[in-house]
Amino acid sequence: MPDRVYNVLFLCTGNSARSILGEALMNQVGHERFRAFSAGSTPKGAVHPLTLQTLSKAGIPIDGLRSKAWDEFAAPDAPKMDFVFTVCDNAAGEACPVWPGQPMTAHWGIEDPAAVDGSDFKKQAAFEDALRYLRNRITAFMSLPLTSIDRMALTSKLQDIGAMDGATGPNKGAE
Repeated sequence: MPDRVYNVLFLCTGNSARSILGEALMNQVGHERFRAFSAGSTPKGAVHPLTLQTLSKAGIPIDGLRSKAWDEFAAPDAPKMDFVFTVCDNAAGEACPVWPGQPMTAHWGIEDPAAVDGSDFKKQAAFEDALRYLRNRITAFMSLPLTSIDRMALTSKLQDIGAMDGATGPNKGAE
């Protein structure tokens, strides 16, 4: 019998880059243990083209990815989230909806690759860095013994993951 499937929501303000990267990556590497979603407080309405290019280049499926509001996941008929991770400092500071089921939450802030100015090479490198930082966090998260760890210890571990290399905001340098 397969283990239960955990629902994970990645939140950002615009839902066009970091949160989409997190959703797509976790759905690829989640080994059927995790189902990921993403949303934004004020979604851009479109996924950033470099997000899609970076995912495609990494061999991560992009079908069905879209920019959407977090209200979709606070509705009574929405999937019940087990974990909610904010990946941008703005979303971490905003008043989030009340999530049904009281999921575990943590801030996993990463610099916004869509805000990088400069050459195309520099912009692409920023998206690749964001994907790498998210891959490191997701790998660490997936290695946690979710069925046997108590809530307080899990909260601490989730915060530690948020302080990994590339962290922004309140977790930066908290290692």
